[in-house]
Amino acid sequence: MTIKEENPITLAEVVSLAGSSEKSEAIKKFIKDFNTMDIKKANEMKEELKALDLIKLKDGHIVKIVDFIPTDASELTKVIEGVSLDQDEVNKILDVTKKY
Repeated sequence: MTIKEENPITLAEVVSLAGSSEKSEAIKKFIKDFNTMDIKKANEMKEELKALDLIKLKDGHIVKIVDFIPTDASELTKVIEGVSLDQDEVNKILDVTKKY
């Protein structure tokens, strides 16, 4: 099998794509312990974060932000470790996450 494309997806997207087998029900149950956002809200937040058009913010970072919903700068830096954001960028991201 060859991987043609790799796209990070949110936990809400995993739940919606999991299907309905016994194994996928176990996956859904496990994810629900971590994920409190439905697919619609997760996609809305994801699009809002993309719309910020921050060069340093890659798709993988956006997915992590949606999954963990950081509420302050220290949580944000833990979620997207290794990315140096200035205060303005941090504030823009947190303005989005505070809506959810």
